[in-house]
Amino acid sequence: MGPNAAAWDDQTPRDPLEYAVSVRDKDVLSMVRTALRTDSCQLALQPVCAAQSGYPVAFHECLIRVMDETGRIIPAAQFMGQIEDTSIGRDIDAASLKLAFRLLARHDDLRLSVNVSARSLGDAAWRRVLEKELDSGSMYADRLILEISEESAMQLPEVVIRFMEEMQPYGLAFALDDFGAGLTAFRYLKDFFFDLVKVDSHFTRNIHRDPDNQVLAEALITVAHQFEMFAVGEGVESQQEADFLISVGVDCVQGYHFGVPKFSVK
Repeated sequence: MGPNAAAWDDQTPRDPLEYAVSVRDKDVLSMVRTALRTDSCQLALQPVCAAQSGYPVAFHECLIRVMDETGRIIPAAQFMGQIEDTSIGRDIDAASLKLAFRLLARHDDLRLSVNVSARSLGDAAWRRVLEKELDSGSMYADRLILEISEESAMQLPEVVIRFMEEMQPYGLAFALDDFGAGLTAFRYLKDFFFDLVKVDSHFTRNIHRDPDNQVLAEALITVAHQFEMFAVGEGVESQQEADFLISVGVDCVQGYHFGVPKFSVK
């Protein structure tokens, strides 16, 4: 038995496919770190449209795209699950916020939502990006929506509430993403300062022919309005879905039916 046999037995997957996957994952994370270090990230923007005639764009959601050394996009599915609760996840959030402020500075008529985890609200690097803009008096913050997933907000509700209280004087808006997906503790809604909720796509998909989703989505929209929050139906992929959501009071719609994420800003 060679000198490295024990190391192989202890640390390396025996199955060749498992080994290949583990190597790929390490390479992907290395590429993500390099992209963040070299500023090789871009924001793709997906429109969120008002439920009015002509569906005017109310704002755009920012979706970060990370590039490898050749300029190709690294699929988020290959790394997001691994980094959400790590320092790389915090760095992704900081990069998204920085890029969003750059876009807001270049486009006076643009309003953006940026995804952030509850853990990032206390992260030093993320806070530096935010506080630099707030301290500069640039006034871009009043066109920014911070989007926090329901699952993330419920993990650290006190942190989120405290941050929202701190940010009230600056005009920042807040969105609760994936509303309904994580069994929100409704008792917290009166303590949060969310301006809008995004009804999870699980409840909007095929809603025009799914009685269960119809009841659940309408209930979530009613709860949102009771707490004076706008309701966005996300994941809308057909006009039939949009029509039903609008009939039960949704304020905005988002999904591939109304626009795919794009790098350009019209």
